[in-house]
Amino acid sequence: MSEQATTLADDPFRGRRPTSHEKMTGRPWDASYSDGPAPWDIGQPQPAIVRLASKGVFTGSVLDAGCGLGENTLHIASLGVSILGVDVAETALALAREKARDRGIGIEFATADAFHLERLGRSFETVLDCGLFHTLESDEQQEYTASLASVTKHDGNLYVLCFSDEGPDPGPHPVRQEELRAAFSPGNGWNVIAIESERIETRFHANGVSAWLVTVKRI
Repeated sequence: MSEQATTLADDPFRGRRPTSHEKMTGRPWDASYSDGPAPWDIGQPQPAIVRLASKGVFTGSVLDAGCGLGENTLHIASLGVSILGVDVAETALALAREKARDRGIGIEFATADAFHLERLGRSFETVLDCGLFHTLESDEQQEYTASLASVTKHDGNLYVLCFSDEGPDPGPHPVRQEELRAAFSPGNGWNVIAIESERIETRFHANGVSAWLVTVKRI
């Protein structure tokens, strides 16, 4: 991989501050898609999201925040749902658009900073976060939940799938239930409805890793 693809200075989303994960790795998110499959690229939607979608919870206008390569977004769109997938990684979005064309799915993908979703100028009844929340430090989590609140309609629903700190095989960024309740507190405009045990599939774990599936209501 070229040096261009690995430096924060060359992040395609110029002008935004790097996240703690980018600072730690020294690489922009876009670089994760430039040198082979990323650890979270399993070539299909997360089974937990497929199960969730089968319950018909993705209603109205839907946002997939941090959609990456778009597998979850495309699956939800294939069910006839109007959904927008956003990410900061242009390479991932280009690949997601290519998949949509190949599958004949009409869908919109857009570049967006997760900390400034209000810049989309849109609001949504349902929001999905699969694998973004758990990459953030506590101060970033507060900023991110405020950003989510700015685009989620009152009484709308947010679904978060993130690594869990419980179980024998936690992921690399495990999240405690207390962190989730602090980030999605009534004071921040949210009410946690449920935190359930789930699994997140990765390229390196045959049976996936422990996860939380969190249902949150915008108040």
